Amino acid sequence: EGVNVFMATASGTVKKTALTEFSRPRSAGIIAVNLNDGDELIGVDLTSGSDEVMLFSAAGKVVRFKEDAVRAMGRTATGVRGIKLAGDDKVVSLIIPRGEGAILTVTQNGYGKRTAADEYPTKSRATQGVISIKVTERNGSVVGAVQVDDCDQIMMITDAGTLVRTRVSEISVVGRNTQGVILIRTAEDENVVGLQRVAEPVDDEELDAIDGSVAEGDEDIAPEAESDDDVADDADE
Repeated sequence: EGVNVFMATASGTVKKTALTEFSRPRSAGIIAVNLNDGDELIGVDLTSGSDEVMLFSAAGKVVRFKEDAVRAMGRTATGVRGIKLAGDDKVVSLIIPRGEGAILTVTQNGYGKRTAADEYPTKSRATQGVISIKVTERNGSVVGAVQVDDCDQIMMITDAGTLVRTRVSEISVVGRNTQGVILIRTAEDENVVGLQRVAEPVDDEELDAIDGSVAEGDEDIAPEAESDDDVADDADE
């Protein structure tokens, strides 16, 4: 199987289209996916046909499933359900996990954590998934998630224009069902709105000049007993 373009939307819809379908672009652009009213594309990546897919929601849920659970479709198709969302929850990140490493999750109020990628079980597509991070009023909803290695840095920016860049190695590695620690201190009405992995090596003096490290004195918050069994649901294809 060849290379595919894998897409995910905020409503939890996913779609896979062969890269060759985009071999004849036009100056005005071509349709890549048919979006329903109110929906938006939140992530796109290239896949091999035998990868796995992870979808992360604002409410702290994640579903991980095999790519081959999604059949290839034409450019104008809408797609199929990737994750079953509750209430007004939405998908915020798409990750195609590659190799070893960890998943870094960051929330609106500046909290975050690393969790080993193998702690996220592979389940069926179109389920509610399992807990990725414990979302509370204290840490806020999930802004995004990225796959990281120890040698990476991470940049976070708030809606007030504050940017923090820090070493991934300084962020605690904990289980899925925890709130994490403070990565960036925000004002009462300030929220983290974006994060980006920085893979290029950075001189220590340069990094220290941008920012120091993770906020000191913040410990991981113990998880509460809570079931995160996934709930099966048939996808509408």
